[in-house]
Amino acid sequence: MRKQATLFLMFLLPSIVTFALNGTDTQWINKVASFYGERAGKRVAAWRNVVAESADLSETQKLEAVNNFFNQLYFVNDIDLWGKKDYWATPLEFLGSAAGDCEDFSIAKYFTLRELGIDDKKLRLVYVKAIKLNQFHMVVAYYPTASSEPVLLDNIDPEIKKASKRRDLLPVYSFNGSRLWLMKERGKGELAGKSSRLGLWNDLRARMGSVKLNRPIKNYDG
Repeated sequence: MRKQATLFLMFLLPSIVTFALNGTDTQWINKVASFYGERAGKRVAAWRNVVAESADLSETQKLEAVNNFFNQLYFVNDIDLWGKKDYWATPLEFLGSAAGDCEDFSIAKYFTLRELGIDDKKLRLVYVKAIKLNQFHMVVAYYPTASSEPVLLDNIDPEIKKASKRRDLLPVYSFNGSRLWLMKERGKGELAGKSSRLGLWNDLRARMGSVKLNRPIKNYDG
């Protein structure tokens, strides 16, 4: 859920910038502001500040900071936001729109954690069946070590918990920047090839590389 007061203050934060923005940061802020509006540019600036502030934190603290930041945005289904049954937004599109679905929350968290130096081997985007909601859902899994139980970053339940504590989620498949796994119950899964087999993943990464932005069909930046 979106916490209105916290979100309002967070989006004003860039007016009191405590960290110097680099050239890429400034380009992203200006591009998003010109495409989606000034408030959207402030959201991107707030994101860049969170990244700068989190650079020297422990990995556990980085998970908390990133999860808390993105979980303040609106949840909106793709069909209502983009006019498509399934669309994976880039982090800039997600922040520009101020809304997204579970894939958008997870994708933004994943790429931000990668930028903060967390090894791709420790991260997976996991498709699950949300049993209580009776629908498919996506979360981010973080494995502290190769043999350890992962913790999950989720927008349904904002508290980061071990996978074994999330009995409401049934894993289906997972992937990261290079690999794809078919999940077996609640284990790590069976390697099923490269993540490039996923068309939506390829499309997302192509748009990220070109910094291409698309406009939602409805404005949720209220």
